[in-house]
Amino acid sequence: MKKLSFLFLITAAFVSCSESKKENERELLWEENFDGTALNETVWNYELGDGCPNICGWGNNERQVYTKTNHRVENGNLIITAKKENDSTYTSTRLTTKGNKEFKYGYIEARAKIPTGNGIWPAFWMLGSNIGEVGWPMAGEIDILEYVGKEPHMAFTSLHTQDSHGNTINTKKTEIKDIEQGFHTYAIDWTEDFIEFFVDGNSVYKFVPKNKTQEVWPYNQPFYFLVNVAVGGNFGGPEVDDSIFPQEYVIDYIKVYSN
Repeated sequence: MKKLSFLFLITAAFVSCSESKKENERELLWEENFDGTALNETVWNYELGDGCPNICGWGNNERQVYTKTNHRVENGNLIITAKKENDSTYTSTRLTTKGNKEFKYGYIEARAKIPTGNGIWPAFWMLGSNIGEVGWPMAGEIDILEYVGKEPHMAFTSLHTQDSHGNTINTKKTEIKDIEQGFHTYAIDWTEDFIEFFVDGNSVYKFVPKNKTQEVWPYNQPFYFLVNVAVGGNFGGPEVDDSIFPQEYVIDYIKVYSN
């Protein structure tokens, strides 16, 4: 028994060292640390309004109107604030890196502190760069983090493809008991063969399709980032607790490494 235990410890140590080595061997391709006092607009684009006339409610019956003024950059953080402005208007910010920072494969991670409360819906996600040519969901979508206040302590990680007709089929809901407390990391390891999702370094879901047609696997092209806070909608709502506002979504960093 002692020999077996010793061999087990040696094997575990070797595996741990191998994993650490793999982490250390990754090349940092890009990082956004939100330094300074304003967004770098050579990287970040604003998506404004309510999505009308093309995709009113941003395709999900969301209630918010996106502006250029519901965010700030301070102390190395991007802070998006969702607000209730009057009896019927909610405002927020939605940012993308489309055309500026797009990536194909890699280990991608963000460190963030989420807003909370019934009706709130923050996200860190990606869309295929060919969405203008082929549309959604053919272009593909990667939801690295979604959280909805109506389901406390849950992190949602999902993929949307033409094969699923855009529906949330390739997905996992994971209980993270302290997700509402402080900062957490949300990541994917995206290769030509699979996409694996992580929360705080722990694997929560892995998508490994055998038949990689364009309808099943649109993930063989560059994707760009989106960061936003929605209010209500098909997923975040329908009920919204107005007493929770304002709510802040705080992003410390976004990093992209090679595999």
